[in-house]
Formats: sequence, structure tokens, C-alpha cells
Amino acid sequence: MTHTFHTPTSGYGGPGGVRGAKDQAARYALLPLRIFLGVTFVYAGLDKLTDSKFFAASGAGSVGDLMRGVRDTSAVPWLVDLALKNPEGFGYAIALGELAVGIGTLIGLLARIAALGGALISLSLWLTVSWQVEPYYYGNDLVYLMAWLPLLLAGASVLSVDALIADRRRRIT
Repeated sequence: MTHTFHTPTSGYGGPGGVRGAKDQAARYALLPLRIFLGVTFVYAGLDKLTDSKFFAASGAGSVGDLMRGVRDTSAVPWLVDLALKNPEGFGYAIALGELAVGIGTLIGLLARIAALGGALISLSLWLTVSWQVEPYYYGNDLVYLMAWLPLLLAGASVLSVDALIADRRRRIT
């Protein structure tokens, strides 16, 4: 009786085999999500920063009018009241937060912290701006919140500054 063994470079178990391809795919599985969320949050932050109407306390397209419009339908009206104390400052905080989260996510720098920031921004927008959307699945902020969770749990293990730093630490020790 003869036995057939797979070498490490061929067949099911090798780097070129099915398992190798699946392992490689698994390593990169969150990269499309990271790119999508990163680009989207960079765009959202830049869109706000380049729109002078957004930072106004009142008027069409202003963060102030937006907050006043959702105050009574919000799940957390106290948070809207807090934003309304300084709508311009709140607007800049959201825009700069989105930009920082987006850049951190795209380059994979402090990826879990960036994902936490993205989740918190999405949670606050869901509880305030899109809380009244019915049915709930028409509102996109809840979807963004759920999309941040895998990145919060897994971080950015490939093609990231975090991975470069971790690799450098491994080589030093």
C-alpha cells in the first residue's frame, strides 16, 4: 500500500493550494470595508469643511437648523441640546472627527481607535439625526455603526501603519 503526501508547495495544504488561498483571502477580508469606510468618512469630513453654510448656527443647510429639526424626534434630546449650545463648534467637531477617523482607517493608523471613533460618530448620528427614520433599516447611520464593529474588533492587520509598527516590534525583540 502506498501513501500520497502533499508537499508544502502543492495541493490542498500548500501556499499555492486551496487552504493557502483561503488564508490569504481571510487576511484581506476586511480591507474593502476599511477602504469604503475610510473614503466615505474622509469625504464626509471634507464635504462639511468646504461648505460654509454647514457651520452656521441657522439657515438652510446649517448644522444648527439640522439639530433643531431633529431635537424632538431624537432618542437623546439632551445630546441635541448640547450640540445646540454651540452648533458651529459641534459642526467642526463632527467634520474633523470624520476626517481623522477616515484617514486613520485608510492608512491603518491606530485602526481600532479610529473604528471606535467612527462607531461613536455613527451611534450619535443614529440616535439624533436618523432616529426617526421608519422603518429603521432605511437610515444609514445604524448600518455604518454595524460596519465599524468588525474593524473595531479586528483592527487593520494588513496594508496598514499598525501592521508595519507591529512587524518592526517583532523584529526588534
